[in-house]
Amino acid sequence: MRLLVLGGTEFAGRAVVEAALGRGWEVTVLNRGRHAPVPGVRSLTGDRTAPGGLAALARGDEGDWDAVVDTWSAAPRAVHEAARLLRGRARRYVYVSSCSVYAWAPPAGYAEDATVVEGAEPGAEQRDYARDKRGGELAALEAFGERDSVLVRSGLILGPYENVGRLPWWLTRIARGGPVLAPGPHGLPLQYVDVRDLAEWILGAVGSELAGAYNLMSPQGHATMGALLEACVRATGSDAELRWTAPETVLDAGIEPWTELPVWVPPGSDLHDALHGADVSRAVAAGLVCRPVEETVADTWSWLTSIGGTAPRRPDRPRNGLDPEVEAKVLAAGAPGGPQCEGVAGTTP
Repeated sequence: MRLLVLGGTEFAGRAVVEAALGRGWEVTVLNRGRHAPVPGVRSLTGDRTAPGGLAALARGDEGDWDAVVDTWSAAPRAVHEAARLLRGRARRYVYVSSCSVYAWAPPAGYAEDATVVEGAEPGAEQRDYARDKRGGELAALEAFGERDSVLVRSGLILGPYENVGRLPWWLTRIARGGPVLAPGPHGLPLQYVDVRDLAEWILGAVGSELAGAYNLMSPQGHATMGALLEACVRATGSDAELRWTAPETVLDAGIEPWTELPVWVPPGSDLHDALHGADVSRAVAAGLVCRPVEETVADTWSWLTSIGGTAPRRPDRPRNGLDPEVEAKVLAAGAPGGPQCEGVAGTTP
């Protein structure tokens, strides 16, 4: 198989490249050249935000591809221009979209036929994340049609090379040790996808000539907040003491779910239904297999330590994580056994 990845050096794009090379596929990447390409690819340089940024593809020197994988998440104009240029030169266009394209607030258990937002015009400049992602979907559909487009509506993505600061923040915080504010409940269901499982599913979709939209994250019940944080304690080998704190206490302290406490959103909220309540049966039927949370956490920690402990960060994403002073204040107010804590789970290796 011949694969073109637009990007291909960071997080999801890199995982797709590595998985494709592992299958013996011939891989070409196009990006701005700011990061070293994965060894074994054919690397082209181009800036999709600049005039003439697709010139390396426009020349046609590389021939045709079986599929294109596009992870773009800003103005849909970039998807619009790439898809139109590659129409007729690639058999299938895979656009990594987001579950954010569903109109707010999607009900728990929402499937791919749930109402979506009005997308930004394919040639539009950057608006907001949901409309931009839907605009990217529309751009792919306009150029390749429903039969040859795959819309991967991913949710929370975790794993090695993460450049958003969610799992790396938890690992770094827990590695520091001591009492850790663990937002409850312990059994809070989580949905996410390991970036490598996302990549393998995408390649399987290309090989099977799938088409259409797919919610792409783990089945409900695959993991919990407790399992995630306890895996972080084991992976780091720290003396961290997880202090499980009631959601009401967290919210009353003014702590922002999802950003200040990455991954976590309170149970029963619209946000939890949207981020951790999707129906993924269609993707599972099409071959999605999700590795255990322990493996995702351990491999992410191994990668993080191999690069010195500081994860790369995308400049277009907000900084995640809780201020240590705020954490200490909440922990002091809800001391072990106090009325504001669910109790203490001291998990050590």
